[in-house]
Amino acid sequence: MEQLVVFLPLFVVLGAFMFFASRRQKRAMQATIDLHEALRIGDRVHTTSGLQGTITAITEDTVDLEIAPGVVTTWMKLAIRDREEPEGAGRDTSEAEELTANETEPLTAD
Repeated sequence: MEQLVVFLPLFVVLGAFMFFASRRQKRAMQATIDLHEALRIGDRVHTTSGLQGTITAITEDTVDLEIAPGVVTTWMKLAIRDREEPEGAGRDTSEAEELTANETEPLTAD
């Protein structure tokens, strides 16, 4: 019985680690599923192999990517890693103006 008490904290820590690791994996899988369901024609995407392209057609399992003008390749949806956000998307215009203003200010020595 005393030997069980010695290993009990180890089992608790191991169980907690496995629980939190599986939760993180489920969240990542759900994010990937949400991305694949949200894909639309015209979206710029990256594949898992690093290729960038624009979606020209979507079926249940595949997407057609235009990787150069007139060059269309077919990929499995599972190969889509992420979607490129358009320039300035998610940024407030005042924030963009502030960044531009800060970039143009000359540096002065103190």
